[in-house]
Amino acid sequence: MTTTDIRVAFDRAAQKRRSGLFRRFLRHPGGWIPLAIFAAVVLVGVLAPLLAPMDPNFVDLAAAKAAPGPEHLLGGDSTGRDILSRLIYGTRTTLRGALITVVTALVLGVPTGVAAGYFGGVFDRVATWISDALQSIPGMIILLVVAAGSRNNFEVLMATVGVFMVPGYFRISRSQTLAVRGEPYIDAARVSGLSDARIIFRHVIKAVYPPVIIQTALTAGIAMGMQAGLQFLGIGDSNVPSWGAMMLEGFRLMLTYPLMLLWPSAALGLTIAVLAIMGSTLAELVQVRTPRASRRKADAVAAAPSTPATGSAQHEAAHAALRIDNLRVAHATPNGETEVVHGVTLDIAPGEVVGIVGESGSGKSQTVFSVLDLLPSTGRATADAIWVGGKDVSRATGKQRHALLGREIGYVPQEPMSNLDPSYTIGHQLIEPLRRTHGLSRAEAKERARAMLVRVGLTDPARVLRSYPHQISGGMAQRVLIAGAIAGKPSLLVADEPTTALDVTVQAEVLELLRELQAEYGMALLIVTHNFGVVADICDRVIVMRDGEIVEAGPVDDLFATPAADYTRALISASLDDVAGRAELDRAVGPAVQTTEVTA
Repeated sequence: MTTTDIRVAFDRAAQKRRSGLFRRFLRHPGGWIPLAIFAAVVLVGVLAPLLAPMDPNFVDLAAAKAAPGPEHLLGGDSTGRDILSRLIYGTRTTLRGALITVVTALVLGVPTGVAAGYFGGVFDRVATWISDALQSIPGMIILLVVAAGSRNNFEVLMATVGVFMVPGYFRISRSQTLAVRGEPYIDAARVSGLSDARIIFRHVIKAVYPPVIIQTALTAGIAMGMQAGLQFLGIGDSNVPSWGAMMLEGFRLMLTYPLMLLWPSAALGLTIAVLAIMGSTLAELVQVRTPRASRRKADAVAAAPSTPATGSAQHEAAHAALRIDNLRVAHATPNGETEVVHGVTLDIAPGEVVGIVGESGSGKSQTVFSVLDLLPSTGRATADAIWVGGKDVSRATGKQRHALLGREIGYVPQEPMSNLDPSYTIGHQLIEPLRRTHGLSRAEAKERARAMLVRVGLTDPARVLRSYPHQISGGMAQRVLIAGAIAGKPSLLVADEPTTALDVTVQAEVLELLRELQAEYGMALLIVTHNFGVVADICDRVIVMRDGEIVEAGPVDDLFATPAADYTRALISASLDDVAGRAELDRAVGPAVQTTEVTA
């Protein structure tokens, strides 16, 4: 498949997404046909007083067990009430019961499932336990108790049925939230300064609502069956016309007057069938993503008990763009905790360009993710002190640290395409963080986003703002992310492997752009890389990490001229000559460097 073929496939996929789930559903025979039937059923229920030929409880003794005829189109029941009128009013009752059940389950299940999947921790464990407990409770016994206690109150009974339907919504919402919260664009949204609530409503709900719609169609059918079953057992007000009550009466006269059982059974069976077909069609149209490893933090960077910095050390920290003292990062494992960063201390002066270099597993990304609050849920970070932009955030709350993202700290991630949400235009993804973090109007945010796109070298900003991520190249996507990172004019810009996913020519252009922006805005720049060529090209100072510790650090020129550590010499050689350098690296650190870094 050629590049052109791939681009055409992406275009078609995007057009299909933008056409909307509902439009695709209407084009499917399994969608519009059952939907039309169900719409007719709903219309009958809504217009019951107009469509019913007589009062459903009017008794005409002469019409008792009457056969279908001009006066009673479907006949009369055992007491002479018109079956057609009771069937029409029973439609309203049945739909109302299903609505009560669905709304109860939706309101209790979806928000709880989304919150449990997104935030995790104790809330997730408790909510999951309650959901499992609801599934293990004998529902019919509880419904009988509720019926006795509420004196067969219809609304209370159907709300109770809804409570027992909550686990279905909870599991779906939780699993879909777990799937989407591990996406890189969720981390990108957090670092851009968006609040958790805004991320949930902007990104997570879009992934949750399709399977929830499917579940709703199925739940409505189950609710109708449950309602009919309860009324068939005699639970409920027999004077209220409903399909279940009519089925009970028809069952009693099944041998002598089978038509009484036929009509409500056919109505109930048809309605449940069309709901099941709609749910099946929706499931066919919606691609439900499976959960992947999440990257949410369990605990933010917490301060270890220590003596606050005093004197000159505190003065230096207050004037640093970033200072970290004794950072340790550990991850939970089945056998306890494994520490992957061991007491790292570093500082970056305002306007300085610093590179953190090391092979995969050296701990460089874990160090940066601790500052950005992007550790996975298994991670826990502690530090004696963390200063950002002259502010000590060691003991700041998660909300206070989050407020720094997009303002004091900008973030340029690797793999640009994965860090842009394919469901939104570039303009939406640039404008929204500016409005939320800086209080700009939509017009002001759009103008700043346009200006930033021009500044990063994109010559047609209007088209880029209208484009979806698949409609731009990887190099353009990286420039878009850089534009978003600097739009808030941060004092510190963190670039995590900013050139890894790009070809050589585009790499050089991106590095040149970062160098220009750093000089123009006077911000500090922290680059995480495994490539000494990037370090030599742009950095003032370099920090070499191995196995979670700093091996050596110093000015780039000095470190290249006289590296003190064998590991550093091996890394430099590996950058200059892949074959010879790999041999030297193996001699310096062993035949295989152990990878302890947790991919986030």
